[in-house]
Amino acid sequence: MIKVSRLNKSELWINAELIEFIEETPDTVISLISGKKIIAREPAGVLIDEIIAYRRRVGYQRPLVIPETDEKEE
Repeated sequence: MIKVSRLNKSELWINAELIEFIEETPDTVISLISGKKIIAREPAGVLIDEIIAYRRRVGYQRPLVIPETDEKEE
């Protein structure tokens, strides 16, 4: 979870795994995979740094991708 400040200065915590994308229009708009949007006071760069820090804290790792081979097993 990352802490985000709304425009009215209230704070909330967002599950960083549910963020689909972040855009600056010029306000920072966080779009969640549920379709909900949150307008934040923090610039996108700060939120990205928070997401990276969160993933480091929880030990996030990219999924292991094993390339397929054309060799057939006998």
